[in-house]
Amino acid sequence: MTSLQARAAATAQAYSPHEHRPLSGYVVAMGTFGALAASLAAAAKLTGHSAPDRPSPADVVLLSIATHKLSRLIAKDSVTSPLRAPFTRYTEPAGAAELNEEVRDSGSSLRHGIGELITCPFCLAVWVATGLTGGLVLAPRLTRLAATALTATAVSDFLQMAYDVAKRKAEGD
Repeated sequence: MTSLQARAAATAQAYSPHEHRPLSGYVVAMGTFGALAASLAAAAKLTGHSAPDRPSPADVVLLSIATHKLSRLIAKDSVTSPLRAPFTRYTEPAGAAELNEEVRDSGSSLRHGIGELITCPFCLAVWVATGLTGGLVLAPRLTRLAATALTATAVSDFLQMAYDVAKRKAEGD
């Protein structure tokens, strides 16, 4: 173990002596996010695309709902569980085609940090929003189209749940 690794381990132990926290995995995630954001900015600069002075309210609403849906699809959907499986373990169904999973204790801070990231729709939202926002600058028509599909799915999910509640109420359940 190098002195840098030893210092990182000591810092992690001092930070959370009673529970393992994957601080080095979080550092890698933050660095990767920074690289993603810098890459999007560089791509915009190189291609001559500029960010709008002020995004339209319609784009903000569209990307907000699309971010919500895509974050939940990645973090919770049954169909995307193969993407999470190397980092998580299935625990139980969570209703409406969603799953609860726990992060695998693999001994790797990086693997643990990725597991925490991809099982948390709140954590993923900043990544998804950054990607969609970058897409809005670099490929606005395609991004709006994809965001529209995600937004329509999110609205449909809400309507399906509202219908189910109304049906149960009408049947006296």
